[in-house]
Amino acid sequence: MPLLHLIIVLVVVGVILWVINSYIPMQPTIKKILNVVVVVGVILWLLSAFGVIGSLQGIRIGG
Repeated sequence: MPLLHLIIVLVVVGVILWVINSYIPMQPTIKKILNVVVVVGVILWLLSAFGVIGSLQGIRIGG
């Protein structure tokens, strides 16, 4: 995966998270949970993209 693609994805995710935090009214607790979930997801995606952890395709959530 090219470095430029990673940077573009990080910028897009950051802008989307900023827009949600700034313009969508939510309780502060829900905002914190949303931020943590997004940050953890991005970190896992980056670790997978750089090959630090195995592919995330084998991870199954639910059923």
